[in-house]
Formats: sequence, structure tokens, C-alpha cells
Amino acid sequence: MKSRTVVVVVHRALLALLCLIALVPFVVVLKLAFFTDGGSFTFSHFAGVADEFNILRAFFNSAVITVGAIVILLVCSSLAGYSIARNHIVTNKVIYYTFLFCMMIPAVINSVPLYKVMQAIGGINSQPAMMFLLAANSMPFATFLIAGYMSNIPIELEEAASVDGASALQRFARIVLPMLKPVFMSIIIIQGIGIWNNYAQVVFYLQDPSVQTIPLAMQLFFQQYGAQWHLMSAATVIAMLPALLTFVFGQKYFMSGLSSGALKG
Repeated sequence: MKSRTVVVVVHRALLALLCLIALVPFVVVLKLAFFTDGGSFTFSHFAGVADEFNILRAFFNSAVITVGAIVILLVCSSLAGYSIARNHIVTNKVIYYTFLFCMMIPAVINSVPLYKVMQAIGGINSQPAMMFLLAANSMPFATFLIAGYMSNIPIELEEAASVDGASALQRFARIVLPMLKPVFMSIIIIQGIGIWNNYAQVVFYLQDPSVQTIPLAMQLFFQQYGAQWHLMSAATVIAMLPALLTFVFGQKYFMSGLSSGALKG
């Protein structure tokens, strides 16, 4: 019994140590962003970021692209996942395994053909085109989770609604969608943060400063103000705030949606 207690104590001590190590960079960034060299609390570094570099425009661009891409992603992946989970036909199985295969392909491999496609459709420096592209990149993972999560939803609920005269679209909208909230939150946290932080694609397709997102703006900002650590830290806080808030308010749904979608697929 004593040996087991020792193991538990050591295990928790190691976890606490790892948590402290992980928190060190955040503490340093917050200290530099909110305190002067003399130790006084201040918001002047954030005002300096807004005055010296138009990071607020980049913040707005990222917000528009991220929200638009997430809406497109949730609509398309929920419909695809619903069809795959409920209609066990050969075509759906082929689509499902195609999605799984696409998850194994690094996005950088598609950079050249995607650029040619975006150029052909006039998608360079286009926020709507960027929304669809980022949503498409995230669709395999989102569809995989939703199709798996659908296995937890009893089909008898839909059959009862069908007996009452509900169409397939009504059953999906009124019964299935409300139950997908946990897996939707998992997708928003994982893919939404990935879309917000995306650099590999946007660096090719958003070249005009007026449509550039936070990652591109941060790169330019660091190149110009790399030695001004207080301004860099303030810009970092602005950039990471939406991702942090999304995880804090959505984390209670995160694990249930992720584990149910992954295990039942």
C-alpha cells in the first residue's frame, strides 16, 4: 500500500513540475506585455502595438476568415458525417476511407497545385476563397469525428420522428444537430485554433497587406520590432487571446466529443 502511495505522489509531483515548466513561457510573455522594466503595471505596450503596427486589422481579418471557415466546415462535415454514419452504402464507404487517406497527406504537398487552382479561380487575396480552402483542409478530420460520434446517437429517435412525418432534413436539423454540440466544440477547438494560426497556406494566398491574417502580421511585426520585447509580447497576447478563450469556454465538451467521435468511428 505504501509503495502505491509513493508512486501516486511521485506521479503527481512530476505532473505538477511539467505544468510549471509549461507555464513559464506564458508567465514571461504576460510579464513583458503588462509590466514595464521598472515593474509597473501598464497597458501602454498594447497601445504601442496598435499605433506602430496595424495588428488590429490583421486580427479582424483572422476573425472573419476563421469564423467563415468554421461555419462552412461544420455545415459540410456534419452533412457528410451524417450520410456516412446512417447510409451504409459502398459510395459512402469509399468517401469515408478517402477522407481518412487525406488525413495522412501533409498539406504542404498540395501547395503548388492548390496555388494554380486558387490563381485560376481568382482566389489570391480573396477572403471567401481562403475560407473554403481552410475548411476543405479540415474536412477529413471533422467528418471522421462526426461520423464516429453519430454511432452514439440511437437511430430509433429518427425513426420515431419519421413515423410522425418528419423529413430527412427535419430529422437532421431537429434531432441530430442539437446532439452534435460536444463534437462540434471539439472541432471548433482543434480545427478553429489551427485555422486561426494557419501560416503555411495563407502565406501563399494572402499577399495583400489589407487581407493578411495574424500569423503573417506577426511575422512582419517581429521582423520590424524584434528587439522590442514588450511590444512583441503584447502582440503575442493579442494573437493568442481568441484561441485561449475558445479552449477555456469549450473545454468541458472537448474530451467527450473527441473521445466519442474517435472511438466509435
